Amino acid sequence: MEELLTDYTLRTVALGAGLLGVVSGALGTFAVLRRQSLLGDAISHAALPGIGLAFLLTGSKLPLVLMIGAALAGWCATALVMAITGTTRVKYDSALGLVLSVFFGAGLVILTVIQKLPDANQAGLDAFLFGQAAALVERDVVTMAALGGVSLLMVALFWKEFKLLAFNEDFGRSLGLPMRQLDLLLTTLLVIAIVIGLQTVGVVLMSAMIIAPAAAARQWTDRLGYMVLIAMGAGALSGVAGALVSTSAARLPTGPTIVLCISGVVVVSMLFAPNRGLALRALRHRTSNTRLQREATLLDLYQLARQHAAQDHPHAEATLVAMQPGAGSLRRQLRALAELGLIRPVGKHEWALTPEGIAESRRLYSERNQP
Repeated sequence: MEELLTDYTLRTVALGAGLLGVVSGALGTFAVLRRQSLLGDAISHAALPGIGLAFLLTGSKLPLVLMIGAALAGWCATALVMAITGTTRVKYDSALGLVLSVFFGAGLVILTVIQKLPDANQAGLDAFLFGQAAALVERDVVTMAALGGVSLLMVALFWKEFKLLAFNEDFGRSLGLPMRQLDLLLTTLLVIAIVIGLQTVGVVLMSAMIIAPAAAARQWTDRLGYMVLIAMGAGALSGVAGALVSTSAARLPTGPTIVLCISGVVVVSMLFAPNRGLALRALRHRTSNTRLQREATLLDLYQLARQHAAQDHPHAEATLVAMQPGAGSLRRQLRALAELGLIRPVGKHEWALTPEGIAESRRLYSERNQP
């Protein structure tokens, strides 16, 4: 943490990765909710030929120039996907796979051609495949902040419209809203979010930065506003954490480390989120089953006790086993009921209800036999 404040390179990389996490988390939320997660993968791969063509046309490796080329290529790929699905019988996922492979193949060919040029200036363009966060400078971060800030501002301005687009596009169309144009606008913002992260995590891994923060946030809330904020926070936290972890070992790449960090956030969210966490859900299910079995044992004792004048009459454990042939943990349930003061042992293998147990049994019996 001290190096984060004093080391220029680490501070720049952490700031850039954090900005990337904020922007990709916000825009990725809408992609995940619209079930367009693969669109981020297609756009990021399709941006590669745009980077190569931008360099061939301008001879410049300025981040803004390369980002513009990547954005144009990504937007063209998205428009092509929409055209294919709108005019043919090709399904959406098939169109994405087709466009992704064609554009990515074209990008690799262009990069190969560039590498063979008699010009030393082309060195380093292949870093966009897997990212080179350590090469970020202050100018790159400023560019990322400017483009990302514009994207977030547009999300804020068109919040209600994007919300309709994500949840009920047909209703928005019935209100007279230009849903097709809004779709193009949201896709353009998604393209910008992807493009600003290519230098940090690369073409191959950028889709994870779009999908993972939103997927993690979805486990924690059902409200769009909270989901966007959580996704932005998870993305920023993972970006900064990845930058810090990558400095702890020599030759540890920052981009993949960031992706591993956000993947860890997704795993934790899937296991321990309050409402959807798999581990907590299993724990609640087990607790509920234990409570129901315990109540069933108590009611069995009550049913036996009602056949005697004294309701605290003891009954053999073997009788309870006969009433619950499938309950393999009967003795554990009896001990738990005894610890709660609802039953008491009599002799070696007999149990009787306590006054508290009789009152609780009557309550459960009346609840389950209400008309």
